Amino acid sequence: MAQFIPAVSKLKGKVQHYAWGGYEFIPQLLGLQNETHQPYAEYWMGAHPNHSSEIAVEESWVSLQQFIKENTSAILGEETSAAFGALPYLFKVLDVRQMLSIQVHPDKESAKQNYQKENEAGIPVTAPHRNYKDENHKPELMVALSDFWLLHGFKSPSLLKETLAAIPDFTFLIPIFEQGGYQALYEKVMRMKQEEVNRILEPVINRIIPIYKNGELKKKQEDFWAARAVETFCKDDNYDRGIFSIYFFNLVNLKKGEGIYQPAGLPHAYLEGQNVELMANSDNVLRAGLTDKHIDVPELMKYVQFEETIPSILGTSAQQKEVPFITPAPEFEMTRYQLSERDTVSYQTYSAEIILVLAGSLQITAAQEQIRVQKGETAFIISGSQVDITVTATADFFRAAVPVRKN
Repeated sequence: MAQFIPAVSKLKGKVQHYAWGGYEFIPQLLGLQNETHQPYAEYWMGAHPNHSSEIAVEESWVSLQQFIKENTSAILGEETSAAFGALPYLFKVLDVRQMLSIQVHPDKESAKQNYQKENEAGIPVTAPHRNYKDENHKPELMVALSDFWLLHGFKSPSLLKETLAAIPDFTFLIPIFEQGGYQALYEKVMRMKQEEVNRILEPVINRIIPIYKNGELKKKQEDFWAARAVETFCKDDNYDRGIFSIYFFNLVNLKKGEGIYQPAGLPHAYLEGQNVELMANSDNVLRAGLTDKHIDVPELMKYVQFEETIPSILGTSAQQKEVPFITPAPEFEMTRYQLSERDTVSYQTYSAEIILVLAGSLQITAAQEQIRVQKGETAFIISGSQVDITVTATADFFRAAVPVRKN
């Protein structure tokens, strides 16, 4: 007998308890008690091979990854199935209490090759020193759920030289940058010996720590985050070389509702706040500092885009009923809805979709099947479904989908 495939079902995601996570935001969203005071860093919704969500099918919870694998075309649609062979995106909620690592994501072909190499070397996928957890690239879109701070790509040449000139201990880097560009500059600080890192950063840190502790620094100043990095990560009398990146990269402040896209190769780091993220279905992260996780500077340096980045803010911080977030990534697109009671949304699904409710409640009808989802709950809808959503209590929700492919 063929397996029953519900057009719309509830989905249960997976919580990741990374040390940098907050203690309240995700538990409150999910209606959980955090009695053991664990950090709740990420909530994953998707079918990643290592951390698949579970889907409700005939009163049982089953692995979403396995469920899709057994019914790929019927669930994803023929075009998405042929293009990707699996659910191509991963949807997350993040609560960044403590700044994340300076990081880069590899391109798809490199991820595939290096994943196979690490397998051949006998490194377990769960090993803490493993770089490649899967065969995919990881372009990512994030939308702020609060005031959000991040580092995003290299500053323009003029801004970067202005920064280097303003810090006496960094002026020796100006001719290196002028002669060799971003790559020569970054290679210099990321590959220098730890003793030299300490020698350069110590006077900088000694100047900023007292005023940081006095509350005289603002978050819009790089010095604020450099001081926080020292307080967080520099516990062994050594200064983390990731601190250089705080001064080299664009410091971006997103307001609630604003988003930003980060392709493979763009160096970045999240500093503080809550967001939703939508990305290719991958967990490949190469790190260069400001983290307790595995750092591999030589590997990261292979994939950094050594070029100026002008931050492009997506969406809007104003409340609008429907805000789309479109990127160049073929794997995903996202829409945010902020609707009043009795408002409706109707559309046809092109591929499989995930709906996350941040506030309020919805009634979702797909192919004459109906479920109710409320704050903290997630729905999964298969391809080729006529969807009708009715808001039953003023709602704020996100819809993750695969973009319609252009022939």
